[in-house]
This record gives sequence, C-alpha cells and structure tokens, in this order.
Amino acid sequence: MRFFEHQRQARAQSRRLSFLFAAVILLQLLLVNAALLLPFLFVAWLLNIPFSQWDRLTPQYFFAVNTGVSLFYILGGWWIESSRLADGGHALAKRIGAVPAQRLENNRGVASSRAAEIQFSNIVQEMAIAANMRAPAAFVLPRDTSINAFAAGWGPADSVICVTQGALDHLTRAELMGLVAHEFSHIYEGDTRLNMRLAGMVLGLELLHNLGIAVTEGSDNKLDAPGMILGSGLRGAGWLGWTAARMMKAAISREREFLADARAVQYTRQKDGLGATLRKVQWQHDKQGLSFSSIHPAVQHMLLVGDWMDTRKMLQTHPPIAERIKRIYGRSMPPLAADEGSAAAAWKNPFAASQPLPFAQTPSFKQGEQA
Repeated sequence: MRFFEHQRQARAQSRRLSFLFAAVILLQLLLVNAALLLPFLFVAWLLNIPFSQWDRLTPQYFFAVNTGVSLFYILGGWWIESSRLADGGHALAKRIGAVPAQRLENNRGVASSRAAEIQFSNIVQEMAIAANMRAPAAFVLPRDTSINAFAAGWGPADSVICVTQGALDHLTRAELMGLVAHEFSHIYEGDTRLNMRLAGMVLGLELLHNLGIAVTEGSDNKLDAPGMILGSGLRGAGWLGWTAARMMKAAISREREFLADARAVQYTRQKDGLGATLRKVQWQHDKQGLSFSSIHPAVQHMLLVGDWMDTRKMLQTHPPIAERIKRIYGRSMPPLAADEGSAAAAWKNPFAASQPLPFAQTPSFKQGEQA
C-alpha cells in the first residue's frame, strides 16, 4: 500500500473541502437575502417601478438584519452543539451509553474486569507510547454486536477511543490493534476536533431551516401572507444550505477515513490488522445483515464504519468498504468470517491477553518509513 501518497492526497482534499464548507456558509447568507428580497422585487415589477428605485421598497437595514439573524442562528447552533460537547470525548461517550473499559457490568450487576477489555486497554497504552501521545481513555459500547469504533475529543487531554462489544468479541489482537491504530490516526491528525466542529456547523444551518418551517407552519392557519413568504424563503434557503453542508461534512469524513486507513497500515506495519477487520465488517453486513446505523446519530460520522450503503452517495459519511479494502491490499478481497476473536481467546487464556506485544511487533510512529 502506498500509504504516504494516500495520506498526501487525503490531506489536500480535506483542505479544499474545508474551504468549501466556509463557502457554503457565505452561500447560505446570500440565499437567505435573495429569497427574502424576491417578494419586494415582485411587487416592484407589478407596480412598474424603475429599477433604480427598487431599493426604496425594502426596509432600512434590510440586508444587515437578514445577515445578522442568519448568522445568529448559524453561529448560535454551532455554539449550542459545541457547548454540549464542551467536556470532550468523555461526555460524548457517556452520552451514547458507552462505559469505561474494565468496568462493564456482568449479569449480576457486579463490576468485573474482563480479559478482552484488559487487552483493549493494553493496546491503547502501547499505541500511545509508540506515538509519544497521552493515552486516550478506553471505552466500550456494550450490547452492540457489530464491529465498530470511534474516537472523539477536542484534544489529547480529553480524547477517548470507544469500541463496540462486537469488536472485542470477533477481532483478534492484531485486528484490534489495526482498529485502534485507525482511531489513533484520527486523534493524531486532529480529526476528532474537526468532526466535533463540523457537527456544530451543520446543526447551525439546520436551525435556520427549522426556523423557516416554524414560521411557515405558524402562518399557515391564519393565512398570513407575509409570514408565509418569509417562512418559505427561510425554509428554502435553509434547506439548500443545510443539504450542502451535510454533503461537505460527508465528503470531508470520507477523505479522513482514507487517511486514517493509510496511517493504520503505517503504524502497525501490516495490512491484515485493519484489512481483516474491514473484511469481517463486510461479512457481518453480507451474511448477518447487521446494520451499522443503530449507533447514536451524534457519532455516525466518527465511526470506523458508517453508512457506506446509503443510496444517497453524496451524503455517505464513509467510503464504500470494498474500496477501502482494495486500497489497503491493492486488490479486491473476499469477506472474512467474524467468528471467535480476542474475547473468546481471552476467556480461555486470560493471562495471555494482558501480555504486551514483543518489541518487534510493537507499532512505530516514525515518519518516512514504508511498510
């Protein structure tokens, strides 16, 4: 795998998409002003008012007020979502029902340490040492049988890596290391901060769309023509901006997934770690019909595997999994049965799971090396 070339391409594309996201916000402001200006232009046309005098029909500070209110909703929504995530990855993980590793509850409700969770925590610690980074907190999403994971946080101090119970049940140690390396890349490259910011931006644009819906529905029964015109303009302009923002967020997320895949191969020095993980995910989808959209919507775009099967391709937050596998191996690979993995092996030999990898197998984060 030519992972350095893939990394350069993904970073360049992400920078372009970030500028496009800013352009979407500017476009949103123009659309709102244009939508609200149309009724005045229509009246001027009906009254046959000369073009040079059309500006007299609009209220004073018309454009300034429209722009100010729009920015209030966009930036206000951004601030609201950012405030909800102010406590970082720990708060987000707990919000969706994740619990710290090694503290899962057994059937009797008594806290217990499990070998598979110890193994997962050890891998996180090993990766942190290799990357010379502060170790993120290890979380587990219980009762989710799909193989998945996500990283979240504003920075290394509050970052978390969360895996599903299915990942612990069906992945070997090498595969779990590939999955963790993928999530470490998101933290290393600042993707976790970017993802949380994007979530806020999209919510802000959604609030503007929702404002238009509220104004329209509130005016419908009273036949309030000005309210209907105002609400329809906000609703239409808000929908276009919101949809464009979701498309940009999805495109940025797809590129960052390619970058994280490439870095995971670089970090672990093997293709089969992450590659076999993705092949097992493919098997779960094809053979077991598992859905990967059941995890909380707040982290959908942060997951290792998301809605790559969404028929609306422009809104897919993840690349097709077959394409990701092909990039890793350089060719197409069949699905891999997700049978007993680290959890089953750990229960049979709990002491082996807590042992670190030999030095030769420990990932290295040095730059400029090839796999």
